[in-house]
Amino acid sequence: MDSVNYIINFLKHKLKAKNQHGIHSPFVFDLYNNVLANRIPFYIFDDIESIRAKLLLSPQNITITDLGAGSKKMASNRRKIADITKYTSKKPKIAQLLFRLVNYLKPQTILELGTSVGISSMYMAASNSRAKVITVEGDPKIAQIAQINFDKLKFKNIRLINKSFEAFFEHDFDKIDRLDFVFIDGNHQYASTINYFNKIKPKLHEKSIVIIDDIYWSKEMTKAWKELCALLEVTVSIDIFEMGFLFFKPGQVKEHFFLKI
Repeated sequence: MDSVNYIINFLKHKLKAKNQHGIHSPFVFDLYNNVLANRIPFYIFDDIESIRAKLLLSPQNITITDLGAGSKKMASNRRKIADITKYTSKKPKIAQLLFRLVNYLKPQTILELGTSVGISSMYMAASNSRAKVITVEGDPKIAQIAQINFDKLKFKNIRLINKSFEAFFEHDFDKIDRLDFVFIDGNHQYASTINYFNKIKPKLHEKSIVIIDDIYWSKEMTKAWKELCALLEVTVSIDIFEMGFLFFKPGQVKEHFFLKI
């Protein structure tokens, strides 16, 4: 992570971010009140957080193959499961926001690039048992941990693909007809982020959402985020600092929002 870029943009976001009182778009106003500002708990939250708590206490070490931009928190490829969980899983507030987004938007097909130990995958799958969650993880040992977690809570609507993102796009992506909800949470580099978006773009539609994680991870990621927001097909973009949302609603006036959560 580029700490300087992160801190500068954090301060800028604090100054720009609005709550519901500064939102004039009916679509974004409704989304803010029903998703971003919603704090109603669901019983499944406790079950998933119980798994997180156990992972955070795990003394086990594994050797991983890092296929993305790496981690300055974990320099060695020999890592504790507890550290992997701590530094690569979305915090409860953000993971539960993903749950509420799925509950609100009712997607049928969800693609997640970057499973890690499966915390976000489980939140998205738990929100709608009829939705199919396809999640891709490159490292076999981390993928195995995620699958164990899915099995513990008996998730039947998660398909875990243990391949690099490149291999997934080459061999598996054509089997997906359309994408309603995409969460890009891996390989935090400019070229890769733009490339993944271009690959998924043909399967998006007017009700799709694409979520880009860690948009202020580095100057590269911030550059990628800004370029995606500027695309003609992106009509609404929302920056909550931790991640960004892209919408493709036809007839919508192109707008960009900085919102508090």
